[in-house]
Amino acid sequence: MAAKFGVPPEGEEIRSLVEERLKIAMKEQGAKVTVEFRGEQKHLHVISMPVDMLYFNPATHRIRAQLTLDPKRKGILEVEPWGEEAQSYLHDLLRCNPSNPNQTDPDYTALQEELEDGQREPGIITPDGILVDGNTRCAALRDLGEPHIRVGILPEDTSYLDINSVELSLQLRRDKRRPYTYINRLIAIEDELGGGRREEDVARDFNIKTSTLHQDRWVYQLINEAIDRSKTAGDAALRLVDFEEQQEKLRELYRDFTKLAKTDPDAAEQLKESRLAMVVLNYPKTTVRLAESDFHTRYLDERLPEELRPAAQESSAVAIPGLPGVEVQDGTATVKTTRALTDVLLQAKAASQASGRLDDASITAADKIVKTARKTFDVAVKLAGQNAELKKRQIAVPERLTDAADHVEQCAKEFADAKAKRALDEDAFDDALITLRASLARLAKLAGRTFSSPGDGVAWLLDATREK
Repeated sequence: MAAKFGVPPEGEEIRSLVEERLKIAMKEQGAKVTVEFRGEQKHLHVISMPVDMLYFNPATHRIRAQLTLDPKRKGILEVEPWGEEAQSYLHDLLRCNPSNPNQTDPDYTALQEELEDGQREPGIITPDGILVDGNTRCAALRDLGEPHIRVGILPEDTSYLDINSVELSLQLRRDKRRPYTYINRLIAIEDELGGGRREEDVARDFNIKTSTLHQDRWVYQLINEAIDRSKTAGDAALRLVDFEEQQEKLRELYRDFTKLAKTDPDAAEQLKESRLAMVVLNYPKTTVRLAESDFHTRYLDERLPEELRPAAQESSAVAIPGLPGVEVQDGTATVKTTRALTDVLLQAKAASQASGRLDDASITAADKIVKTARKTFDVAVKLAGQNAELKKRQIAVPERLTDAADHVEQCAKEFADAKAKRALDEDAFDDALITLRASLARLAKLAGRTFSSPGDGVAWLLDATREK
């Protein structure tokens, strides 16, 4: 741990108390907790320690995304991680709701209620008193006024890499009550890969497929790019926690974007920008799904009020570094126009939430832009929804017939099997065919009234159901 944050100021005092209590635990052959340590199962002795003597881990992945909520306190944490103010900040973050930091996390409240009946699972600490696992439990016990916490003690030579590895292995167990939030999980994945580990190994540790890891990395990159694009002149910007509840929308965006990008990269970019704008405006997933690649040009562009209308965009050539004389286009005018609108909304959303960093007039103006955008998008979304419903109705009838054909095909296979086993109920089969004939006759009657020049399929239906 010394390589990252150094040793806590009370480290030696804590180490002495730990050694004293460890001797007693070993002599009495007390309880142990098992962890994965350097690729092996290690059984750690469990002792009781004063909750106020231990230190929250400044590098815990549980609250990495939340650290940016207060830049000033984050700066203090980076300079004096073991100081009272920094540790108080960590305590506050462990309590708060990841998606709404102004509220206490319901899971934290539930943990407190559970701890009132006694601590079930021990935490894990270094010999210097740094909490590796159990940061939230320690915070909850302090808030409950409980004086002690049961913890397992890691070996004397524990390094920062060991701490990180132990924390992740414990968090990724399926029996953990309070798992990492979505964004903190993405950060943990990037940290592991940044340490030189292979994608296959990281995916296995996180119990996901490599394809899912690629998806999560794409989403994390998109979020960070959106935060960069949201920065305003007053240094306001969106935060990682602002995307905490957008997991399903962004994962679905990845799937649709990558599929479309294989055949039409520009259309894929337009789809991405329109859907990102709708994520910023906090539309539900089913509504975000309505934004196809032509959403901006077909439903939105002509309805944009002047304050939302981006300046005219033109495609331009960009030189490729290292390839003299080779240039590529930086995107079509349509793509750049769609992106420009998304930039406006990202910055407006960031400014509308920048209380204390921007003046009231700027915040009010930004909030007005967000509300105006929402009203404009509402109209476009309604039109897109109506068109989607029309398409759904247009393909519903053919899809029903395709499903029916699949069922008939399966029936033929099962008919042959039943016949071979002499298990065919001939009377029931005959009755079912009469029901099918009646259904086809009703369909033929409707088709005959609809098509003046029937094609081969309709002609067959009419002929097959015509009474002989």
